[in-house]
Amino acid sequence: MKKWFGCIALCSLLSTAWAAPGDPEKGKVVASSICYACHGLDGVSPIPTQPHLAAQIPEYVVKQLNDMKSVGGAPPARDNPIMAGIVAMLSPDDMRNVAAWYAIQPPHLTQSTDPQRVAVGQKLWRAGDGDRGVPACAGCHGPTGAGVPALYPRLSGQYQDYTELQLQHFKDGTRANDPAAVMRSIAHRLTNDEIKALSDFMAGLH
Repeated sequence: MKKWFGCIALCSLLSTAWAAPGDPEKGKVVASSICYACHGLDGVSPIPTQPHLAAQIPEYVVKQLNDMKSVGGAPPARDNPIMAGIVAMLSPDDMRNVAAWYAIQPPHLTQSTDPQRVAVGQKLWRAGDGDRGVPACAGCHGPTGAGVPALYPRLSGQYQDYTELQLQHFKDGTRANDPAAVMRSIAHRLTNDEIKALSDFMAGLH
């Protein structure tokens, strides 16, 4: 229990660095000139392995952009070769502005595809698995997957392919920018089938 409270405290401290509000109209210019090909002007990505950003929590978006940016030649906290070249062109204001633009777009809605997987994913989302130390996903991301401002991202309506890919990256440690290694610790306890089930369930959350 101390671990989860510690994570919340850490995330609260980290979020203050990106709490400054951005200008959505300036962010629209950034989105239309740089981000639209992968994430869509309205935040709905045309590529299943790239995330939807519509209605995403802006502090989370800014954190991810900062984490993918190399500072002083050091490796970025989140390794993404494609995004590394893009974020190098963005100023702190650009990041806050584009995050503000995507935050006000209508959330993307989709459906789950596999009823059997959905049942497994729903159980993990709502109740977790106490015997294995897997907390309920809803505890951090909300019952409908809308996320918690400044702390945890929106997951509802996300591409199943993208969510599965990120959970696998947390599981194998290739994504390591989660504060206090919380997601790595959780994903490591999930089977590949459970990751698929959760990803499918989240896609249908509204």
